[in-house]
This record gives sequence, structure tokens and C-alpha cells, in this order.
Amino acid sequence: MTSTVAAPAAPTPAAPAPASSGKLRLSQLLGYASGDAANNLAFSMSSMFLLLYYTDVVGISAAAAGTLFLVVRAWDAFADIYAGRVVDKTMTRWGKFRPFFLFGSLPLLLLSVATFTVPGGLGGTGKLVYAYVTYALLGLAYSLVNIPYGSLASAMTQVPGERAKLASFRMVGSAATMIMLAFVVAPQIRSSDDLQQSLTLTTLLFVVLGVGLYGILFTTSKENVVRDVAKVSLRQSLGTLKGNKPLLMLCLSALCFLTGMFALQTVQAYYARDVLGDANLFIVLTVVSTLAMFVVAPVIPRVVRTFGKKKAYITAGLLAVVAATGIALTPASMVWLAIVFFALYGVGLAAVNMLMFALEADTVEYGEWRSGVRTEGTTYAVFSFTRKLGQAVGGAAAAYGLGIVGYVAGAEQQAQATADGIRLIAGFVPAAFIAVGVLIMLAYPLTEARFRSMVAEVEARRAQRAAATPDALEV
Repeated sequence: MTSTVAAPAAPTPAAPAPASSGKLRLSQLLGYASGDAANNLAFSMSSMFLLLYYTDVVGISAAAAGTLFLVVRAWDAFADIYAGRVVDKTMTRWGKFRPFFLFGSLPLLLLSVATFTVPGGLGGTGKLVYAYVTYALLGLAYSLVNIPYGSLASAMTQVPGERAKLASFRMVGSAATMIMLAFVVAPQIRSSDDLQQSLTLTTLLFVVLGVGLYGILFTTSKENVVRDVAKVSLRQSLGTLKGNKPLLMLCLSALCFLTGMFALQTVQAYYARDVLGDANLFIVLTVVSTLAMFVVAPVIPRVVRTFGKKKAYITAGLLAVVAATGIALTPASMVWLAIVFFALYGVGLAAVNMLMFALEADTVEYGEWRSGVRTEGTTYAVFSFTRKLGQAVGGAAAAYGLGIVGYVAGAEQQAQATADGIRLIAGFVPAAFIAVGVLIMLAYPLTEARFRSMVAEVEARRAQRAAATPDALEV
């Protein structure tokens, strides 16, 4: 493919960097998985249980919690943009991304403890203010760790199959934490005599576990891809985003997928307890949908090689739409069928999420191909920004939906109309949003062949500059 974009002028040289990596070692893949396992000790803990904690333990109304989720998660999205700029301006003896795992992990995990420990002596307004402040700070701390983590994948390798492996291992790490949370936290919802104390102790335990996992990530990860510019200016960052159509379309699709995904994840505990009639079924639903990640992860690299990321993404999205529709239509008495649809939904969503991260890494190359500058931090921040907006809209939609269908916090049993409403929220909301996400990706322009051509052209430009001015680049 012949480029229509003029080769950029020789940029300011970066600090020395190793040559672009090919095959990654198993230790690197496992280390990368440990990073997302650690991330989800804070992220999935809040997305799975924070609404229930706010409504049933703290006493915040569903409507007020919905507004809180919308405001704070929108704040989180802008925090991602800030974190992306911080990352792009950073370069240390440990690299561009790894220092954030070393210094940001402990504040993040301690803020998770604070978020799930609303002081009991506060009044209604005081509790709400405390919830806003701690959750907002948690979001900022998460951005300053997660943006470097997500950006790291595009700096470890440029080989599509290896990037697919990183995305697969990332989802395995995430799945492992989610299953652990289901077994450790979900039983506390029904059996704990003091749920507040139980959650505080649990999140304190996660601090110890999380710091260890981040330490593994820091030790095993390496930044292998050559960069021409070490510290990227704001103007250069914006230049890489301008005209990056693949990134724009991926972000719009991700916004829709994440809205649907978090709508279901937010009401899943309510669905198990109030629709199916057994809070312990939350564990079953979480396990069957999350175990799908372990089933899908090994085959994703082969699927990418055979069909390409775009076709696989669309097919997996359609499966998730069908499964979510099945969840909405399954009667509460047919528990087994609900479990089957949750499993199928998990397969589709796991594949989409893995492919989504692999596609994001490709958009970094597209931006470099157009501008001559790699901005992993800003590119991933924009992508994460839209994912956070999806989380905000999905979580808020679920909370508002609970209010609309008449959910009563603390009630022994919800009205039948309320239970039916929760079932419809759990199924039709994700089905509708994911369907829109699939439609957007039908027009996604970056094919596997075009990606390989761009990478080769960028490397050829670098070689030409090095040959013309041998001292201009240190590689």
C-alpha cells in the first residue's frame, strides 16, 4: 500500500530504546495478566458491588447513587485524559510506563478501602459528600495506574499475534479477580452480620494482594518498541489524534459496548437476588460468564490470524446481543436457561474486550504513521475516556432504572413488577447498546494487511533518517 501521508520531519531523538520485540516470553504475559488482576481489585470491586453498598449499607437512594455514578465516572473519563498527558511527558530510568505501577499502586488500593468505608456517624448529606470525594479520588488514582498499564501493551511488541496474546492474558487476569470477588465478597452480602466491617477488612486484604501483583508487573514488563520522541508535547499528542479514524470508530463502539456491559454488571447482584430469588446465584452467574474468558483467551490469537480482529469483533458482539436478549426474555423460574445465556453472553463479551484492547494498540501505529510520533499514553487515554463514559452511562442507567421500576432498598422481597423491571434492564439495555457498537464496527477501516503495511513504512522511514543522519537517532 502506498501512503498518501507525507513523511514527517525528523523528530527530536528519544532516549535509547531496545529494538522492537517479536515473541514475548511467558513470564511477560503472566506479568501483564497480574497487572489487570491488580487493577480489578479496585475497578471490578466498585463496578460489581459499590451500588449495592451505597443503597443497602450506606443508605443512599438509588436515584442519588445513579447521579453520583454519572458525575464521578464522567470525572474519571477526564482523569484518563490528564493521565495520558502525564504519561506522554514522562521518561525515567525505568521507562515511560513502569514507574506508575511502582508509585501509584498503594494510593489506589488504599483509596478503594476508603471508598467502601463510609463513616457511620455522618448524616445523609455528609455520607453523600464523602462518597463523591472518595470515589472521585479513587477514579483519579485508577487513571494514573491504568492508563500506563493499557499503554504498555503497544510498547511491548508490534506483532499482532503477540498483542492478541497480551489482550488475552489481560482478560484472564481480570477474570481471575472477578471470580475471586464473586466467591469472597458476594457471600458477605447475605451472611455477614456487619457488612460494613466485612467490606473494610476485605479491601484492606486486597491492598496487600494488589501491591504484590503490581510488583510482579513492574518486574516482568519491558518497553521494547523503538520511539523517536521520548517526551511528547501537547501539540504532538493532538497531532497524532487528528484524522485517526480507526481510533474514533473504535472509541464510539467501545462507548456502546461498555454502556451495555456495565448496565448488566451493575444490576447483576439485584438480578440474582430479586429476580431469580437467590443472592448466592450471583456467584454462579459471575463464574459462568467470567470463566468464558479462560475459554476464549487461548483461541483469540488463532482467531485473529485466521479471520482478523474486525470480523472476530463483530461476530462476538452479535453473540452478546443474542445472549442479552435471552436474559431479558427468560422467565425467573427457568434458572438454568438464565445461566446458559449468561455463559453465552460471557463468551461474546470476553472476545470483544480482548479484541478491543488489541485494536487500540493498532491505532497507536496509525497515529505514528500519520504524524511520526508515538503517543501511547494519549491514544490509550482517549480510548479509556470513552470506556469510562460507557461505565458512567451504564452504571447510571442501571441505578436510574432501579428507581423507575420501584426498587425498595432493604425490602425482604421486591414487588413482582419491580423484579420484572430488573430482568428487562439486565437484558434489553445491554442488547440495545451492544448492537449499536457492532453496527459502528462494520465501517472500521484498519485491516490486518493495512496495519502490516503501516508498520513496515514507519520502520522504513526510521531507517532512511538513520542512514541520512547517523547520529540523529540512538537505537
